[in-house]
Amino acid sequence: MPITSSAKKAQRASKKKAVYNIRRKKGVDTVVHEIKKLVKANKKEEATKLLPKAYQAYDKAAKLNTLSKNTASRKKSRLSKFIKNSK
Repeated sequence: MPITSSAKKAQRASKKKAVYNIRRKKGVDTVVHEIKKLVKANKKEEATKLLPKAYQAYDKAAKLNTLSKNTASRKKSRLSKFIKNSK
């Protein structure tokens, strides 16, 4: 439990930031999940059309430090490779 007023303020800020970070991560996860579902249903063309939306979500998360820049880049690359190598 924080004792000083600055520690209390830091805890409040941390809780607010956590809400935004969770929202951002969930946004990325929903797009990626949708793409993977389309690929498994052999709808490669539709999955490719959703790829820019996934890239945008990853870039936004990286820009706002929810994910690191390299992590976002790696995940974008792997997602693209996943779609490309699907049947």
